[in-house]
Amino acid sequence: MKTLTDQLGNRLSFENTPKRIVSLVPSQTELLYDLGLEAEIVGITKFCVHPFHLKSTKAIVGGTKQVKKEKIAALQPDIIIANKEENTAEMVVELREICPVWVTDIVTIDDSLQMISDFGQLFNRRTEAQKWVDKINFARTDFYQFIAPFPEQKAAYFIWKNPYMAASENTFINEMLRLNKFRNIYEGNPKTPGRYPEIIIQKIRIQGDPDVVFLPSEPYPFKDEDAFEIGRFTHHAKTVFVDGEMFSWYGSRLVKAFAYFKALHQRMAEPVS
Repeated sequence: MKTLTDQLGNRLSFENTPKRIVSLVPSQTELLYDLGLEAEIVGITKFCVHPFHLKSTKAIVGGTKQVKKEKIAALQPDIIIANKEENTAEMVVELREICPVWVTDIVTIDDSLQMISDFGQLFNRRTEAQKWVDKINFARTDFYQFIAPFPEQKAAYFIWKNPYMAASENTFINEMLRLNKFRNIYEGNPKTPGRYPEIIIQKIRIQGDPDVVFLPSEPYPFKDEDAFEIGRFTHHAKTVFVDGEMFSWYGSRLVKAFAYFKALHQRMAEPVS
């Protein structure tokens, strides 16, 4: 009997190593694959797009907020992998009627490293997990040296439009902004409370007057016209389109993210032609 505790403090017991996995979180599906667990994955969400071929080889059980419980039950999973932010508490309660549900809670890089180590124990992939932990720690240390000479800049990171919404405190995106020496103008701002506050863009200057406004590719795919609209209300801010996966996906994706951030800073430092 193996008993382990997930990141919400829930203790789960297994007589045998789980062999049939349903993953309800895109970045965690990618991690499971990178840990060598492709054969064990039986169900994923429609948003689990990496690696791409899984969408044609695994059962699609719905999205991250709504799933087809009967379809998951038919897969006879030994474990369901969920996340506190990506999936709803109500969904987790319902799915526990099928099998144990392991819930992660990721806000920091260290949370992500803990998740990788947990998966290593849970699925008997300790060696593979440690390799990814080591690679991420090495890349993080290297990035700290790279970013050290860069000055801090004020930033806003939008995640949605209609209404406009931004990432704020206690989010993994905010952790990535801090890592890159971007001070989030909405973090700790009493005028815009919450983790993902709605933003009135006409007030963006008085709410923090950012140096940089990031418009990601997901969850909302921002376009040039959005940058133009936001730009009308900023004083001097540079609008930068970014790969949203690099700021919001955790797990094994972090190795690619550090390399992406280096390229991003170099691109931002180039003079505008």
